[in-house]
Parts: sequence; C-alpha cells; structure tokens
Amino acid sequence: MTKTGRTFGRVVDHIVGYLADTGVEYIFGVDGANIEDLYDAAYFRDGITAILAKHEFSAATMADGYSRSGGGLGVVAATSGGGCLNTVAGLGESYASRVPVLALIGQPPTALDGRGAFQDTSGRNGALNGQALFSAVSVFCRRVTSPEDIVTALPEAIAAARRGGPAVLLLPKDIQQAEMPARGLHNGANGFDCFGFGALLGDPQIITRALRRADGPVTIIAGEQVARDDARAELAQLRSMLRARVAVVPDAKDVAGTPGLGLSSALGVTGVMGHPGVAEAIADSALCLLVGTRLNVTARAGLDDVLASVPTYSIGSATPFVTTTHVHTEDLRGSLRLLTQALNGEGRPTGVRVPDEVPRTELAPPPHDGLGVRYRAAMAQLDAVLPAGVDIVVDAGNIGASAIHYLPGRRDGRFIVALGMGGMGYSFGAGLGVAFSRKRRTVVIAGDGSFFMHGMEIHTALQYRLPVTFLLFDNHAHAMCVTREQLFYGDHYSYNRFGASRLGAGLATMFPGLASVDVGTIDELPAALRAALEVDGPSVVSVECSADEIPPFAAFLGKAAVKNTDIAEENSSHVATRA
Repeated sequence: MTKTGRTFGRVVDHIVGYLADTGVEYIFGVDGANIEDLYDAAYFRDGITAILAKHEFSAATMADGYSRSGGGLGVVAATSGGGCLNTVAGLGESYASRVPVLALIGQPPTALDGRGAFQDTSGRNGALNGQALFSAVSVFCRRVTSPEDIVTALPEAIAAARRGGPAVLLLPKDIQQAEMPARGLHNGANGFDCFGFGALLGDPQIITRALRRADGPVTIIAGEQVARDDARAELAQLRSMLRARVAVVPDAKDVAGTPGLGLSSALGVTGVMGHPGVAEAIADSALCLLVGTRLNVTARAGLDDVLASVPTYSIGSATPFVTTTHVHTEDLRGSLRLLTQALNGEGRPTGVRVPDEVPRTELAPPPHDGLGVRYRAAMAQLDAVLPAGVDIVVDAGNIGASAIHYLPGRRDGRFIVALGMGGMGYSFGAGLGVAFSRKRRTVVIAGDGSFFMHGMEIHTALQYRLPVTFLLFDNHAHAMCVTREQLFYGDHYSYNRFGASRLGAGLATMFPGLASVDVGTIDELPAALRAALEVDGPSVVSVECSADEIPPFAAFLGKAAVKNTDIAEENSSHVATRA
C-alpha cells in the first residue's frame, strides 16, 4: 500500500516494494537525476524511508554500519557519474569485510549508451565500464537492461549479498521508469526467502573429532562472521562446553566475553593493536579454533609462529590466510549449533580442561608529556562514563588503535571498526547507520583527519535527530603518518601536520542547535562526556591531544613495550569485552 493509496507499476516501484516486503527499512544515498525515480518510489511506499547523506561514500558506510550492527540488509543508492564513483571506497570496505550491502546505481538511459551521454558508464564506445568497475568491489554485479530482468536480478543480488559482501545493480534511467510487465508485477516477496537463500550449512564433523582428541586447553579466535551471522550465543555455548579461552580479532570486539558468558575467559584482541597475552595462551593450547575469520595480517600480527606450532582448525565462510583444517559454512550459527550438539552428552570431550590463568597484557607505548589529553587516559574516562547498551564505532588512525586496545565494549552494545580497507572517515556514516539500525545511543570515536574527510555527516545526524555522540580527537595531524615520519624517516619533515582548529566551537557555530564543546584537559572530559550523552539528539566533544604521542600499535613498539594489567580491573561488570 502506498501513502496515497495508489498502485504504481514501474520498475522502481517493484524494487522499493520488494525491499520493503523483505524487511528493508532504509535506503541510504544522495539523490540525483539518474536515481531520482527510486526516491520518488520510496516516498510513495509505506514501510521504507530514503535517507539523504552528504556524500555517497558516507551513504555506503551508513549501509555498511546498518548491516554490520545487525539491522539487516544495508541498501545504498547513488546517481550516475561522480556520484556512483564515490561509493566505490565504501563498497570496497564492505567487500573486504564481507558485509551484506545492496547498491542501487543509476545510469543514463540505454538509448544514449556509447553516444556521449553525460556520466555514461555503459562501457560502450570508449565510455567508462561501470559493470567492470563495480564487479571488482562486489560479490554480484548486474546491469539491468530490460524491465523484466529485475524480477530475477533483485532477489539474486540480495541472496548474493546475504552470503557476505556488496551486490550491485546498475539501473539505467529508462529501465527504472519503465512499466513492469503484468507477469512481473511485484506481489510481496513471492515466497522467495532472499535472506536465507542458498546459504550452505557446513558439517563440522572433522572439528568434532579433533576436539574429542584434544588433551589440554582450547583457545578460540572469534571473528567478524560471528557478528555478521549473529552467532554470539552459539559461540558462548561452544566456549562453555570446551571451557575455552576466547580472543577476538579487532573488527569483532563485541562477539565474545559477555559477563556470565565468558568474561573470565576473554583474552582480548589479536593482532597489531591487540594484546600480547593471546600468543601465550595459544602456545599453551592443545588446539586453536578459528571461528568466522580469515585472520588477515592486521588480526594475526605476532601469531604466525605460534599458530604454526599448534593444531589449528577453522570454520567460516572463507578459508583463513594461515594453514588450517577448514570447514566451509555460510551459516555459522547453524554450524556452531551442530558442533555443540555433537560434543554434548556421550560425545563430550574428556581431555579438554580449564587452562591456567594467563596474565592479561597490554602494549605500553613510551610516555608522552606534551600538551593535550593522553589516549589511554581518555579511554579510561570514556570506559567509566559509558553505560551498558551503548554502541561504539571507531575510525582509523592513532585514536582508533587506542580505542581498539584500551576501550571495552559495552554489555549488549556493538563495537564496530572497519579494517577491511581502513578508509578514514568511515565512522561518521557508519555511526549513523548503526543509530538507524539499533535506535539507541551510538558513540563515534574519530580523529580530526577523519573528520576533515567525511565529518559533515554530523549535519545529517542533526537533520534526523539521531542519538549519536561524536568524540573527536583533535591532534592537528594525520598522526599515525606523523609517527611513521618520526620513526622511519628520521623526522626531517612532516607532510601530515595541520593548522590548529577548534572543532567543538566551530561546529556549534556552523550548525545551530548542535551541542558541541571543546575539551583541553583530562579533568574537563568526564563532565563533557556525561553532558553529551544526555543530549536528545547528536552531540560533539572535541578533545585536544598530541600528534607526537605514540599509540598502542605493535609496529611502532619494541618487544619490551608489554606490561601486565590488573586482572580484577578487567572484570568490571558493565563490559562485554575487554580490549
């Protein structure tokens, strides 16, 4: 039913109706001539809302964040030419991280293909080939060239996205406007379960046999597919069955360690921003099980040797980058249930045991006494202030490394970081997508470099009155690049320092009605954070910090830069994971 009670029969009406009936609530995008018909269809359709972003990259990351946080399929729409090209970086992140996203890309009318049309991406007669371009950053790409094609192309695209990654439909304007043939008119989802279609359920028998033979502790490394398939409860049940310790990769911080369901066994984060104690735990294990992760370099730094010395098995939708005995599954929840069931009762492993306690360790960057707030101190204050249920979205750079390493996720909250491509500014759009999905307070943690790239989405948060608090760390630089200049290039120059700014005061002036403040010292931070979290709508806290502070990033530190932390402190009752 439409808002006017009228029935429309265009291809765009079919697309919007199909998406609405399969549970899609939002389309994120930027309007334009060759996608405006889709916006028109969304206006006249109940149950779906078109959201206008400030930039197509951010629209793509909104869809990514919406999907990554569990809201269902994220949908992004963009017009032709530069508009659609701006989505490529965002889709590249979704592709690398295998996040389900559907991209609806407008194109000029087919009659103008290869005839010099403005923004021609048909690939004909020397024009840019949009299908070749988007095929490189998607798991499915199809150019729709007749109205009836949409009947099969749309469910196929959604099914491909659901298996992990972005799917792209290229939609010429005349095809969007065309009337659907009577036999192709949308009638609900036509019984087609696009969200479960074709998902392969892997049989974990070989892992079952290995666990039954294991004689000693088991260590699990949990990854991003646990979040994507919402297999947190199944992972917790398996952990309990095996009395295993659990480490998480950086972009899966919220998938393990919920109080009462494994906090005492949580090892922290793996990889270049992670906790060195993870390697010690694996070395002491009879078996290591990778669950839903490929364990790329960022996630496995420091683990290659120890993984090679321990029997290692994996289960997930993609084969890991390390040598394992792998079970392929596109339904991780189902496969983990099968594994736990097989290990229950008479099949229970008898050799596994509760491991000896492994001291929690963290990286210890060199002390820094420059102006501004220290990263670890800021994370400690944020940890003390953030309540349960808050979602956290972290951007790239020094402050991202600090949040990953030091800041625990909240109980019942999501902790999202995009390390597939590491695109700066991801968090601004993604944070909005998470807020649309979860409809609760979201905290975005980003640096000023990321803000200068895509921070104008703060205005989008204000426009839609979203409960997003933007915590901006202003060190007047691309600080990780400054650190590299200092450590690897003799500190003879810097291309990466900015002029001073006051982002809090500036944003308050630019956007009337936005609660936005600057913080210069650690003593000012707690009150500013509390006030920002209580605002009805978006808020900004800009924190002065130093580009010369070295973050907890293993590539910048020596082996001696490791210290033990207080285990009792790690068992704070409000956290879901410790990092």
